[in-house]
Amino acid sequence: MLERTFIHIPGIGPKTERAIWLRGIETWDHFLNLSREVFSLPRDEYVREQLRESKKNLGNIRFFKERLCANEIWRLYGAFRDKAVYLDIETTGGYQGVNDITVVGLYDGKHYRAFVNGKNLEQFESVISEFDLVITFNGSAFDLPFIRKWFRHITLPPAHIDLRFLLRKIGYRGGLKKIEKQLRINREAEIRDMNGYDAVMLWKAHQWGDDKALDLLVQYNKADVINLEPLMTFSYEEMKRMVLPRRVEDVQLQECETRT
Repeated sequence: MLERTFIHIPGIGPKTERAIWLRGIETWDHFLNLSREVFSLPRDEYVREQLRESKKNLGNIRFFKERLCANEIWRLYGAFRDKAVYLDIETTGGYQGVNDITVVGLYDGKHYRAFVNGKNLEQFESVISEFDLVITFNGSAFDLPFIRKWFRHITLPPAHIDLRFLLRKIGYRGGLKKIEKQLRINREAEIRDMNGYDAVMLWKAHQWGDDKALDLLVQYNKADVINLEPLMTFSYEEMKRMVLPRRVEDVQLQECETRT
């Protein structure tokens, strides 16, 4: 999707981008190799300069993050999924006036890691800095502000996709568990009916000496994190389907049928 994107170029908005696509210009390379005029000779050359610069920066997520508005960051997923990480935190929930991080879960698409308060939580700060893109559910309102407060000098990935808002764009509202059920994403029986309050109570049970409670809490967090990947993939494909027009030939055929 990234190499079909033109709205990161100053002066090109969604309408102009769509007009480019509808002219059969589907990728940066297509525009760069085109012999015919698209806008005007000066503007075409300006766009080509921007596209050449974009190609040079294909591995630099900051370049595109700075040029795309927040609600278009989802376009980066396809190009940077190998440098993406899924994140979810558990907290004490303000229980008895205390609001601490208990578990941070990370999933890179292959491996899940749990960073537990009192065990290895401090390692999270160095690990998260290795990624370019962080993906959460409601992380912009909860997880990331909480993390920034806890780790004062942390360097988070440059780009962030919040699935809560991306899923809303394609018609899915509500909490994570509700949307998982709608999309038939399953959880193990032991944690299927658990919620955030249960996570708080499990941490308290762990503090009282119940080791099994911590295992169950980590299992719950693992599901929260790993299930973000199919949600992200689904959202990405749905957004592409919504944004990209049908092939130009289909559009032209429709226009001919309308005239007839």
